[in-house]
Amino acid sequence: MAIERTKQSSQGLQNGEDRVIQVPPSLTVRDLAALMEVSPIDVIKELMLNGIMANINQQIDFDTAAIVGTEMGFEIVPEVGEEEEVSAAVEAVPLRERFIAGEDPSKLKPRPPVATVLGHVDHGKTTLLDAIRETSVVDAEAGGITQHIGAYQVDVTGRRITFLDTPGHEAFTAMRARGAQVTDLVILVVAADDGVMPQTREAIDHARAAKVPIMVALNKIDKANANPDRVKQELADLELVVEDWGGDVICVPISAKQRQGIDDLLENILLVTDVADLKANPDSAAQGTVIEGKMDERRGVTATLLVQNGTIYVGDIVVIGEEYGKVRAMFNDRGERVKEAGPSAPVAILGMREVPAAGESFAVVESERVARELVNQRTGARLDAGKQLRRTITLEDIYDRMRSGEVKELNLVLKADVQGSIDPIVKSLADLGDADLKVRILRRGTGNISESDIMLAVASSAIVVGFQVEIDPAARRLVEAEGVDVRLYDIIYKLIDDIDKALKGLLEPTYRDVVTGHAEVRAVFRIPRRGRVAGSYVLDGQVTRNALARVLRNAEEIYTGKINSLKRFTDDVREVAVGFECGIGLEGFEEFQEGDVIEFYKKERET
Repeated sequence: MAIERTKQSSQGLQNGEDRVIQVPPSLTVRDLAALMEVSPIDVIKELMLNGIMANINQQIDFDTAAIVGTEMGFEIVPEVGEEEEVSAAVEAVPLRERFIAGEDPSKLKPRPPVATVLGHVDHGKTTLLDAIRETSVVDAEAGGITQHIGAYQVDVTGRRITFLDTPGHEAFTAMRARGAQVTDLVILVVAADDGVMPQTREAIDHARAAKVPIMVALNKIDKANANPDRVKQELADLELVVEDWGGDVICVPISAKQRQGIDDLLENILLVTDVADLKANPDSAAQGTVIEGKMDERRGVTATLLVQNGTIYVGDIVVIGEEYGKVRAMFNDRGERVKEAGPSAPVAILGMREVPAAGESFAVVESERVARELVNQRTGARLDAGKQLRRTITLEDIYDRMRSGEVKELNLVLKADVQGSIDPIVKSLADLGDADLKVRILRRGTGNISESDIMLAVASSAIVVGFQVEIDPAARRLVEAEGVDVRLYDIIYKLIDDIDKALKGLLEPTYRDVVTGHAEVRAVFRIPRRGRVAGSYVLDGQVTRNALARVLRNAEEIYTGKINSLKRFTDDVREVAVGFECGIGLEGFEEFQEGDVIEFYKKERET
């Protein structure tokens, strides 16, 4: 059955004729596969054979599409006319819906919506989720034990809603940072007696950056000091205007503790998501996202998957990143064994060899041979120097990436010393750009640049701009690890001028190398599927994951590149300090020798 579901029609290859296909300046791997009427997996394989590692939702440019298409027997030509309209239409398709971009519309069927509950600590997120479970989860068998798998489904008048039970917006953002978008709706929990708090604002920022609809659950309305109107005013100040104030945001008053308003909330979730007309093809091979992974002492590796298209069956071969496995058993959110799971269903599977990371994509393939081939290609592509596609963006390359069709907005996270500084900056930035490229401010606030600001920038391919502020130490470490472009200014004119020049393609950066540490290679090891790594001792400074590095042999430089793995024993780490040993892997270089010195440095912009 699995083989029948995964075999796709490849008419362009079967009929032996070259076919002419018009392609826009940029499109996703799935979109290209749909245009050629071939399996997305075949396109991914061809990309990897050309040294490019890409997932099914990765954007590729016209030149890359032309190479792949030619190799697969198609003639790829630029799209003639209406380029902007087509590109805008592709961009308008939510990431979570691109799993079905190549599906036959006649095979698509309605699927349950997926909701994530976010909000400030102590405002009642956990209590609300508990209340929903107790009142609406499909009853388990008597004596059954509920299995926490990070997600669950509830039954509302014969229809289902999937809730992601995440620790908060950090997990939500971490999945987005890996390219995953699984949520159709964000439920923002705000306490009626407390109002909008810092984590409330952060949750709103992340939901907006993800372009996900927001519904407000106004909790604790039963308390004597509840003040709903004050909360609604605070939300309106953040441009989140509720319906009874003339806006378009649904606000449902509830008391999670007293179990009041829960049914009304669930019905409104269905009402909001019905507008989106959520659909999937339950008859295709399963694809989706890893919600969480863990090592169970009794069962081994357990991976929680959210199926976003197709149906997964016991016995299917699943590929996740650079690992694959056969589904030995599946459990639903109530801990019951199941044989299959369809669109929007959360399910825990057994059979993977390594614990997968939250946010990784998964796909069912037709056989272990195909899985091995795909994994080997991914591993080889990762080890091939400089071939990985970059997620972060810099101010200098924004213009070129706009012209190639990669971006249409310059996402900014703006922090300033006082509110009085923010207003003129925002007003000036709003006047910059044109119809092709505009500035979009994801977050504006006062105070130093925090770790949360950097996480938002990573997840949204944004640039962080600070005016008369500093970078917190934790945020600085994350900046170095993730390569986020952070700009600090003390003159408003200079800030606006740099953004304006970037949008016009005139910004010319100047950088200098700043050495951050040295390590001596004392042993060389070969790691299966990872290649050769250098067992090293940090001589001075520190080693940071993703740092730039030079390999010096007899004082002569023999390699310049980037660290792609950093381990202490078997654990991946972000940094290693002086006096400690570690394992270092470099992109595209494995010819280590004992006695080599690895010099670490960073590019620092001269201002």
